[in-house]
Amino acid sequence: MATTPSVTIIGGGMAGSEAAWQLARRGIGVRLYEMRPEVTTPVHKSDLLAEMVCSNSLRSDSLDNAVGLLHEEMRRLGSLFMAAADDNRVPAGKALAVDRQRFAQQITDKLAGAAEVEIIREEITSLPDGPCIIATGPLTSAGLSEEIRALTGTDSLYFYDAISPIVLAESIDNGKTFVASRYDKGGADYINCPLDEAQFQTFYDAMMSAEVLEIPDFEQGLFFEGCLPVEEIGRRGPETLLFGPMKPVGLTDPRTGERPHAVVQLRQDDLAAENYSLVGFQTRMKWGEQERVLRLIPGLEGAEFVRFGVVHRNTYINAPRMLTETFQTRLRGDLFFAGQIAGTEGYVESAAGGLLAGIYCAMMLREGPISTVPRATALGSLAFYISHARAIDYQPTNVTFGIIPELEKKVRGKKQRREAISRRALEHLEGWILETGGKHGSGPEAK
Repeated sequence: MATTPSVTIIGGGMAGSEAAWQLARRGIGVRLYEMRPEVTTPVHKSDLLAEMVCSNSLRSDSLDNAVGLLHEEMRRLGSLFMAAADDNRVPAGKALAVDRQRFAQQITDKLAGAAEVEIIREEITSLPDGPCIIATGPLTSAGLSEEIRALTGTDSLYFYDAISPIVLAESIDNGKTFVASRYDKGGADYINCPLDEAQFQTFYDAMMSAEVLEIPDFEQGLFFEGCLPVEEIGRRGPETLLFGPMKPVGLTDPRTGERPHAVVQLRQDDLAAENYSLVGFQTRMKWGEQERVLRLIPGLEGAEFVRFGVVHRNTYINAPRMLTETFQTRLRGDLFFAGQIAGTEGYVESAAGGLLAGIYCAMMLREGPISTVPRATALGSLAFYISHARAIDYQPTNVTFGIIPELEKKVRGKKQRREAISRRALEHLEGWILETGGKHGSGPEAK
């Protein structure tokens, strides 16, 4: 272990793993606590760090998309998360999707092999003294949740999240499906299950009448809007599905030469192409009902389910009330929150929060002023949002161009404008890296 002051990190998910890496590469010792496998959760399947449970997609990797910009900013700051994603990429069109097993294994191995990092498999139920980053994610244990409530003086906020089912590739009837990416962008990386109008109506009626996991009345309506169960979308009417997860736009069935009435897309979930997940089909249907309803989709009549969809409760704090732009708590400067518990939504955003919390914690320990990443970057805008949003109705957010400052000069065309914002962001980031030495460290490298 390093001789500099050590940092306790609670939680070995995306944020905690990335924070540990950023501290380690700056020569700072880390005690990384992960309660699995000693204490299990409703959704994790292994004891690996940074295990993906909802989806294997990290969304668009293009600079005309805000999350693509976030990818590139993190790469330039030596992100372990992005290095593992790039090394374990699977076909997904313009999106960045990964083999989730290999991705998590690489991150686990890298951290286990870092001299600065001690991984401790133990549940933490009280807040420790000294520098600490809480990165327990959306499934924070009951004991620690009570400690956080005591610290904040108010109840934690929460919402419900849902996970898509995964099917075995060899159980898909390829005679009823076709492979293509929407608008033929990025190659034929998705398996598409086309439905005609009658098939769609049969599927819709079955899904709407299916038994679902009950949620207490007082917690109804607390699903995060960006990850709604497919049946919750369907309750708003069949058209919401046709303009949402089952939209056929940009897809042509080569057997008919026409656009289907509706489409269910399957995305490769591992490098061996043995498993495929149903895109946008998060669900809280009971498992038997999932098997019955989803087998009404053409091509999935004999589907073997590797994993059924599940619903679980996610916990997060009211970040604008509690946190500064540096992810430090307003009550205690040596206590940081990062990841989904801080109100960032999505794997990439969670890892980004851990990256910044690790860098800022290192700056604090070096007894120099904390120099924040420029607001013009996606990283800086995400940190600004969680610390400046309206506290009264705060909800977790994904990164979007809407939270990044507009260009000083207008640029015509949405794609051109977004690319210009990304160029400006990367220029500002490079300037900050040169100014602070933020790219360099004395510890291990991600590659």
